[in-house]
Amino acid sequence: MIGALRGLVESTGEGHCVLDVNGVGYVVACSRRTLDRLTAHEGVQRLLVETRVSQEAITLYGFLDAAEREAFRALIEVKTVGPQKALQVLSALAPDQLAQAIAAKERKRLASAKGLGAATANRIVDEPAMQKWAVGRALPEQDGGGATIASIATVPAGPDADAISALSNLGLKRPEAERAVARARAMLGEAAELQALITLALRESAR
Repeated sequence: MIGALRGLVESTGEGHCVLDVNGVGYVVACSRRTLDRLTAHEGVQRLLVETRVSQEAITLYGFLDAAEREAFRALIEVKTVGPQKALQVLSALAPDQLAQAIAAKERKRLASAKGLGAATANRIVDEPAMQKWAVGRALPEQDGGGATIASIATVPAGPDADAISALSNLGLKRPEAERAVARARAMLGEAAELQALITLALRESAR
């Protein structure tokens, strides 16, 4: 399997580029954001690659950073979201923006991605694995900067209070966050760690 390629961008097209690696041209599917970044620079470029093999073809998907590749891998695990739709999502939203939208259940923001639609956006938001992926990656929008879930977890307070604060920063109303954390605590028990508490509370808030 190909994990990365380094070469010159020979050409770009709708949803792909041709990367010349020592005289061999590799067709690599990319998000619009990655293509824009590729064409903004000259010289040798490096792409992280996800190789997908089917009966019809071997397809290479390229990413300029690990965060985008990780988001792609998470998205294609959602039912009905294949590689092409995953790239459409990543063309519209950077990985941290995607995490924020999923954690805050901004369905319309996801549905606005070209070619995605409301049904697929809802499926992405409601997928427990995607909610789990979003925790720790979402950047809550705050005046003067944001803080990740990981930094929220370091605040010296009880884990339940930290979890409520985290969910509130991700867009939940405080009463809703409190109820979700209470349900999660009851299910997990007193020994549950903060990350597990936040993950389950997010899932419970979607019920």
